[in-house]
Amino acid sequence: MSVFSASDIMEVAIRIEENGVNFYKFAEQIAKKEDEKKLFAQLAQAEIAHKKTFEKLFAGMEKSSAPESYEGEFGEYLRSYVDNNLIFTKEVMDKQLSKITHTSEALDFAIQRELDSILYYHEIKKMVPAAQHDALEKIIEEERKHFQSLTNMKKKCQA
Repeated sequence: MSVFSASDIMEVAIRIEENGVNFYKFAEQIAKKEDEKKLFAQLAQAEIAHKKTFEKLFAGMEKSSAPESYEGEFGEYLRSYVDNNLIFTKEVMDKQLSKITHTSEALDFAIQRELDSILYYHEIKKMVPAAQHDALEKIIEEERKHFQSLTNMKKKCQA
């Protein structure tokens, strides 16, 4: 029996995208070069678009529930996991962002968040029915595109 449904994962994806928008807007503000600012602005807009895509996918998904000790237990676990491991609460995010003062640091931070997200979706995929894997693959593909854009900019900055 699956513990989480893809709809649970989609809710988490929406939260990840919301936090991504906030980070990329921050990174755009600290970027010095125009092409860096442009990349971060594009990624913020992409996160907004991804959030809308995930909301549409979520609306069309089966909302199943797993056995829980109390109502909302697994959803609470997922949100807590994401807030503490993939994306951060506002307080932690503010602390992390205060340490980022250069574009290279912002790129490293963003690359790590994208990789963490990809890993999370691959791992969580094992917990949902096979019929819902396509929805998760769409999320993974979007995160890979972000990773590629960020690593390309990092290479350009190092050149």
